[in-house]
Amino acid sequence: MTSTTDGYGELRAQLESLTTEAFRPELSEIDRLPTSEIARIMNGEDAGVPAAVAAELPRIAAAIDATAERMARGGRLIYAGAGTAGRLGVLDASECPPTFNTDPGDVVGLVAGGPSALVTAVEGAEDREDLAAQDLDSLTLTADDTVVGISASGRTPYAVGAVEHARARGALTIGLSCNADSALADAAEHGIEVVVGPELLTGSTRLKAGTAQKLVLNMLSTITMIRLGKTYGNLMVDVRASNEKLRARSRRIVALATGADDAEIEAALTATDGEVKNAILTILGSVDGPTAARLLTESDGHLRAALENSRTE
Repeated sequence: MTSTTDGYGELRAQLESLTTEAFRPELSEIDRLPTSEIARIMNGEDAGVPAAVAAELPRIAAAIDATAERMARGGRLIYAGAGTAGRLGVLDASECPPTFNTDPGDVVGLVAGGPSALVTAVEGAEDREDLAAQDLDSLTLTADDTVVGISASGRTPYAVGAVEHARARGALTIGLSCNADSALADAAEHGIEVVVGPELLTGSTRLKAGTAQKLVLNMLSTITMIRLGKTYGNLMVDVRASNEKLRARSRRIVALATGADDAEIEAALTATDGEVKNAILTILGSVDGPTAARLLTESDGHLRAALENSRTE
């Protein structure tokens, strides 16, 4: 029978083998340094993160294309992680509705321990593969869904369990970690391992590892939305104008896309119930609001395609 002490010893050995957990003796007296010097060192550490992400771009792009293909068929993008990794997934998911006018159920963030774990650590939740399976089953997974397990170490049971369970259900799976040869990448169809090296503070993987994960999640959601027609060029044409800033931004986006004056922009937005993409189409395609809505529906929401079709109206 394995004792609790033996179990901790095994886990300690696993952690000591991970790049993200490595101890850096050269920083052992960092607390003695002036604040400005610590800030300089930390800034230098962060500067290497984009290069580590760049090394994974081919795998990131392949994962995005596979995700977009499924979301175009009605699938969802689902993030699953514990601690910082889980919170980053929830953050990315929560920003998609106001940015791309997606339904809140289209991009979902799951964090081990549930919503309360966003602000308070839920002890032991990250060690429960069964919790990941339960959380995913509550969403009724389909083969068109994509599940992204996020874990700096690449060994977190909740993240690995989420990917394994999702793959068994036929969903597309992506494993995002910050260590090479991780269990998470091995379990997923698309493994993304952004190796950023040891942290400034040993074991504090909310630092470089967290930054790397945020950069990759930015790519996964943003480029997927570009592929789904949520933008027109680099304009955020599916923005949801839910506050004064976004209402002003909506008018600016219509102006940038069309070159129209304020009066024409206001008329177009009024005719389309404030929908930016539709307003642009009424101006550039010289169609009315209902026709713009129909053309966009027929073009699966892709404004460029709808504009091409408007020329045959």
